Amino acid sequence: MPVAVAGLVLGGIGLAGPLAAQGFTYGRTTSNDMSQCSGGKGPAVRVAVSGLKSSEGNLFVRAYPANGNDWLKSKRYIVRVDAKPQPGGMTACVPLPAAGDYAIAIHHDVNGNRKSDLSDGAGMSNNPKIKKILGLVPRPPSVDKVRFTAGQGVTQMAITIQYM
Repeated sequence: MPVAVAGLVLGGIGLAGPLAAQGFTYGRTTSNDMSQCSGGKGPAVRVAVSGLKSSEGNLFVRAYPANGNDWLKSKRYIVRVDAKPQPGGMTACVPLPAAGDYAIAIHHDVNGNRKSDLSDGAGMSNNPKIKKILGLVPRPPSVDKVRFTAGQGVTQMAITIQYM
């Protein structure tokens, strides 16, 4: 009997731990609802986006669990906020399922085709320089370079969009 109880207690500790064990779903999309980043709300990230070259196309702000298995993988984001880009800069609100470690990637889809093209812009949490392979194809940074911790309230962040 004590062994069974110990197993249940350890199982409970595991459930309270990593974000991946907290029961979120992948691939949720939402519009840019700034009320989710107002006082008393959260968890959420209020992202000040700068460096946008135009209002053309779409802006996609994706929040991923901060692990290598999910980072930048297709449909492995927790939430994607779809917004209309504003030249120069704008603010986006990314609602999160719980406090924890995340990584954010922003894609300015300039021509609106929902694919990554050489004319598109990108930015990530912690603003790492996006390296290029052979001067052309962007090579994304590791999740360790873009990881941040979001608390229970609204986390403030600034991301600068980089173009090829």
